[in-house]
Amino acid sequence: MTRTDQDTWDLASSVGATATMVAAARALASEAPNPIIDDPYAAPLVRAVGLDFFRRLVDGDIVPSEAYEGSGKDMALETDSIAVRTRFFDDFFLNAARDGIRQSVILAAGLDARAYRLSWPPGSVVYEVDQPKVVEFKSAAMSNLGAAPAADRRTVSIDLREDWPAALRSAGFDVSQPTSWSAEGLLMYLPPEAQDRLFDNITELSAPGSRLATEYHPESGPTMTERAQEFNDRWARFGCDINLSGLFFDGERSNVVEYLTNRGWQVTARKRRDLFGDYGLEFPDDDEMAQFRNIVAVTAVLR
Repeated sequence: MTRTDQDTWDLASSVGATATMVAAARALASEAPNPIIDDPYAAPLVRAVGLDFFRRLVDGDIVPSEAYEGSGKDMALETDSIAVRTRFFDDFFLNAARDGIRQSVILAAGLDARAYRLSWPPGSVVYEVDQPKVVEFKSAAMSNLGAAPAADRRTVSIDLREDWPAALRSAGFDVSQPTSWSAEGLLMYLPPEAQDRLFDNITELSAPGSRLATEYHPESGPTMTERAQEFNDRWARFGCDINLSGLFFDGERSNVVEYLTNRGWQVTARKRRDLFGDYGLEFPDDDEMAQFRNIVAVTAVLR
């Protein structure tokens, strides 16, 4: 797959297929012993998308350790990493809601079911922003499952490289209210200039006291293209027959912590490997986890 500035996708192609992959990992993590997340919608959504490999994975028809030599450990690491990432963003939204924030925006929502599965306080509004085909599919799939949102869920069907702030306002977004924002597993799929523009738009739309959670790969070591190939190679070892390489944009990127700090956010950063310990998991700091070693989880509050 080769990215272009105006490419589009559904949940069975390009970047959309990675949303299905992540949902499959969430499904496996939810069934693990002593799970740190609970996503009852992940597996049904993966089945609804219908990509054969991921459907068979969540149904237990593929057991990597049996089918592909050495891949059982890799799958466990991949699943744990997605579980840790999911728990980080779950906690972020729940903590913001606990502290009185009632307006939330999930950017590049994909198959994220937080609007349905988290315990949102009364009066909470959750905006989900993503490609039109992705939004349409998930809304229909959740309706077919008989699922009802636990908050006032409002969808915004637009590419984040377009004028999504205007579309968000048109959906009822209130710029005078503090907002909790998430940009989960997103930045590497944006061109460098679009990453900066994303944070500029979030800042412009945010009232004081707004919060933001995101994550990024510091610019050291492999390029985005090299990371994409490693990413693809890992899943190929599990028997995945879908080409997931070529999805990331190369180019010099802003340091997220510095960029947000310079725009008035009070920023806290923590490496994902440290989050493993926070949630009672051991981070196996070996070559298989090199991709995850320096991922930085970021939370920020607008002053």
